[in-house]
Amino acid sequence: MKRFRKRNIPLNFKLLCYFLLFGLIILAVLWMFQSFFLESFYTMTKSSMVEKNASIISKSIEENKNVQGTIENVAGYNSLSVYVYDSSSALFELMYNCEYDNPATELDLEYHDVYSYYKKALDNGGHYMCVTSERDRSIAQQALDRLLYDSSTEDMPRSERHYSKDGTSKVQNMVYADIISLEDSSECFLIVTSSITPLSNTVEIIKDQMFIVSIVFIVIAVLLSIYATRKIANPISKTNSAAKELAKKNYDVEFDATGYLEVEELNATLNYAKTELAATEKLQRELIANISHDLRTPLTMITGYGEVMRDLPGENTPENIQIIIDEATRLSSLVNDLLDLSKLQSGTVQPQKTRYCLTDSISDIFERYSKLREQEGYTITFESNENVWVFADELKISQVIYNLVNNAVNHAGEDKTVIVTQSVKGKKVKIEVTDHGEGIEPDKLQYIWDRYYKVDKEHKRGVIGTGLGLSIVKSILDAHGAHYGVRSTLGKGSVFWFELDAVTVKKKHNK
Repeated sequence: MKRFRKRNIPLNFKLLCYFLLFGLIILAVLWMFQSFFLESFYTMTKSSMVEKNASIISKSIEENKNVQGTIENVAGYNSLSVYVYDSSSALFELMYNCEYDNPATELDLEYHDVYSYYKKALDNGGHYMCVTSERDRSIAQQALDRLLYDSSTEDMPRSERHYSKDGTSKVQNMVYADIISLEDSSECFLIVTSSITPLSNTVEIIKDQMFIVSIVFIVIAVLLSIYATRKIANPISKTNSAAKELAKKNYDVEFDATGYLEVEELNATLNYAKTELAATEKLQRELIANISHDLRTPLTMITGYGEVMRDLPGENTPENIQIIIDEATRLSSLVNDLLDLSKLQSGTVQPQKTRYCLTDSISDIFERYSKLREQEGYTITFESNENVWVFADELKISQVIYNLVNNAVNHAGEDKTVIVTQSVKGKKVKIEVTDHGEGIEPDKLQYIWDRYYKVDKEHKRGVIGTGLGLSIVKSILDAHGAHYGVRSTLGKGSVFWFELDAVTVKKKHNK
């Protein structure tokens, strides 16, 4: 039995698990806060509210603006009990008071309680806040609280009454004390109290509610997760299926999955790759067919003439032997070109750069075409105004020029004219090879550098060369880091060009 591996889990199942896990984490956090931190959060909020309202009352007392009205408004709106004492007096006389809190939880402040809070505020920089416990309340007050609370809740179930273990009320009070200095050098002491309501029943209600909410949330999370995973995973699955078909060399497959931007961009890339792979495979088939043709033709002729010379007396003539030699030479050239191209494209052959005169090198190349000009009537000219020196591999650059001229000769057109032009611009020397042939369609220009690519789709033996010339040119110029290209107009011909860095320039007459 194969072990279950994580990477074999489908994407939609993974996404579903992640969504559900995220939802469960949210529920766990909510349960934790409601169960453990609700009371502390409530106490913190309550203390902030008491302190904020105490500062409003303190400001009103300091400015002596409608103190009683401010106290009543603040206390009534926020259910507070407010006491203001004259702390300049030894007896802490009550100046203002307003009680809107729960009567059962109000503090029975006596002199020693007020003085105790005053000392604590004085020791704490003028402010003091605390939460009273049941032990802070007198026994008589607790008895009164219980009496009042029992009379108001006698009809309530015992489970809903808030008592501590000893039967006393669990309601606590928050006390905020503030010493206020007045302009006449007198002093007031402010006490603001607010009851802290027990949250045990509230927490139980919230827990029951959270249980129902959790069930509803899980159901909704599952439904949304299934929908979301399908929206995300289905386009990827569709793209994956199409990619598998592409791997089987089915180039009719379409990558059309939609859903979100990344998938659409991936599909566009795969559609482009599909087009390029189809073109590459087509070129490979044509390459094999063309190479087979070029290899078979000279071999057939060599074999045929050899058999004729063997079987027929008198056929062992110099002409027949020359044909065999020419075809063997052509076969050798083809093999050598294939080997050169393979070495250049694999990077095993690096340019051996030296400083040499490019102009003189091109002139030497043109001497090889004298026989072609004489016998075939070609017009091949080289135009230059100055000697240009470059730092490059002379043998390889000569091969580039030779192949470009051969290509131009093969497509020279009816006028059989090929023009090679050398021009200098700044620190660059540009070589252009022009023919007046049939030209190349714009959408096919990018493929002409491929091996054995034929614009007219018909394989034919060129006048000169093996059909690999432009591929060799591209590889050599790429190895030199040179710029190159082609301009072509249908019916008017083509211009192949490349640029090299010029080392020095010396004036020379036209040739």
